[in-house]
Amino acid sequence: MTDSPGPDTQDGPGALEGPDALEGPDAPDAEVLRERAVTALLTARERTTLLTESVDDHELTAQHSPLMSPLVWDLAHIGNQEELWLLRGVGGREAMRPEIDGLYDAFEHPRAARPSLPLLAPAEARSYAAEVRGRALDVLGTTPLGGRPLLRSAFAFGMIAQHEQQHDETMLITHQLRSGPAALTAPEPPRAVDAATFAAEVLVPGGPFTMGTSTEPWALDNERPAHRRDVPAFFLDTAPVTCGAYRAFIEDGGYTERRWWAPEGWAMVREHELTAPLFWHRDAGQWLRRRFGVTEPVPADEPVLHVSWYEADAYARWAGRRLPTEAEWEKAARHDPAADRSRRYPWGDGDPTPDHANLGQRHLRPAPAGAYPAGRSPSGAGQLIGDVWEWTSSDFLPYPGFAPFPYREYSEVFFGPGHKVLRGGSFAVDAVACRGTFRNWDLPVRRQIFSGFRTARDA
Repeated sequence: MTDSPGPDTQDGPGALEGPDALEGPDAPDAEVLRERAVTALLTARERTTLLTESVDDHELTAQHSPLMSPLVWDLAHIGNQEELWLLRGVGGREAMRPEIDGLYDAFEHPRAARPSLPLLAPAEARSYAAEVRGRALDVLGTTPLGGRPLLRSAFAFGMIAQHEQQHDETMLITHQLRSGPAALTAPEPPRAVDAATFAAEVLVPGGPFTMGTSTEPWALDNERPAHRRDVPAFFLDTAPVTCGAYRAFIEDGGYTERRWWAPEGWAMVREHELTAPLFWHRDAGQWLRRRFGVTEPVPADEPVLHVSWYEADAYARWAGRRLPTEAEWEKAARHDPAADRSRRYPWGDGDPTPDHANLGQRHLRPAPAGAYPAGRSPSGAGQLIGDVWEWTSSDFLPYPGFAPFPYREYSEVFFGPGHKVLRGGSFAVDAVACRGTFRNWDLPVRRQIFSGFRTARDA
């Protein structure tokens, strides 16, 4: 997902209209919303602190890849967006640091150019983000929740919590790209419980279902509105494609056979001499990978990671299958045929727990295929939420009735055939920024993101 720019009109004259959601008898209590927003903001800041205090100032200011910003840019950008939206936009307060707005405008400065900007130093960036947060919590505690579009269901506060968590994921990608010893640690994810017995694929029955949402309070504009889609029956992999399965593609000449690749993908393979997923290399007849500063054997039972859309598409062709459409993915993840309704998550409407999915940087890797049986959907498909972002075959396009909110640059400028949709989240995604309707998007060449895939076939 792209960086997010600041608001132009915020919530004043000319502001975009907000979503029609959760006002009236079904709206959550204001204090419940306030507590939820506080928890989401504090959880995000704890993670930001971990990601920025686990390395020294030199590492914070260095650019570890031209694909990514220096970590210190992300830190101050998080604070600047919070100031723009919550202090100025919601609270109507005077600007704290108006002179830095341009430095942290994601549209004004591409990532490769950000190290040359006069950025706030690490200590100053920390101080600024902390001061903004203190004032934002004061705004949250004293502002009525309702009426104005940004305040309905505490939307602005939920949006900022999601924004920070999205940048935390971006910073975790930077940690993966940096060289040097490991700076982060985490426990291992749970093992698979029935990997030897669960079916390789599941049948998702055909028919209509409700896609998207008009009621999820913190859903972003591209997830809206809810609408009916008719999806023919199809088969879907029970779990994401594993490293072991992908290795078979490599060893069968997958990267040397032009017939499997889209023309642009084949050009990418030839130009960059690709032979395997990013961070893999072969040594003494064994495939190894680098993961957050540690070199280790590639685990055969773990979902493959760091593959582009072109690589996912080529594997699917080689396997005699295809990538699922976005609508197919969402139907498999949300539709409950017994009740003929769409759930918030594959397992139901309750928020994710550690038994349901691998989320929130709780672990620093995907769980083996077949883990999290409590998180499976009615169709029997598992690990649809968490572990790896899953490429779909679909271009990133608006839903029927789409309305941009709260600013056009969040989604609208990216619609079209240039970006492919990813679904489901990864181990690097927090639950606040991941749900059954959440849509991610990226260029089909991207490999540094925590992306994998599963395949489908017509029934």
